[in-house]
Amino acid sequence: MSINLNHLFILKTNIKDETGKWLLKKFLDSHPEIQQWNLDLNDIDCVLRVVSPTLCYETIIALVNKAGFDASELV
Repeated sequence: MSINLNHLFILKTNIKDETGKWLLKKFLDSHPEIQQWNLDLNDIDCVLRVVSPTLCYETIIALVNKAGFDASELV
């Protein structure tokens, strides 16, 4: 599956473990506009990658915040 880079969002998070990843999963898996996502717990920035043709950084950050975590655009 090729990914349109305009639909790829890369964020730094404070999610440090599998428990946090599981909590986030409930929010992201249930969102109909998220095609796929992954969280790299081995990266120092705990990088979250989200693929969505319709969402924006602000909306994704709000979803992460709703799950109880912080996120910011990784630049």
